[in-house]
Amino acid sequence: MTKLTIVANIKANEDKIELVKAELLKLIDITRAEEGCINYDLHQDNENPAHFMFYENWTSRELWQKHMGNTHLADYMKATEGAVAEFTVNEMTHIA
Repeated sequence: MTKLTIVANIKANEDKIELVKAELLKLIDITRAEEGCINYDLHQDNENPAHFMFYENWTSRELWQKHMGNTHLADYMKATEGAVAEFTVNEMTHIA
């Protein structure tokens, strides 16, 4: 099976940028240790610091789905409730 690429865009409320960033950083090590995680890389936009992006690769959609149901993501959602203005996830397949 072809690996699954995830691009997740998180846009924090202007007054909550540091909170969201701190909570996103907490996800890195625990997620990278998960079964199926190839890479889990967090980026911050150079011109809009409220915009964060995860670029992720997983060995399968099933293992990514397992990741999405983990406690640490629920903890992140609770900690950032009301602090995120926009959140989008794109599931992508590498084609070239």
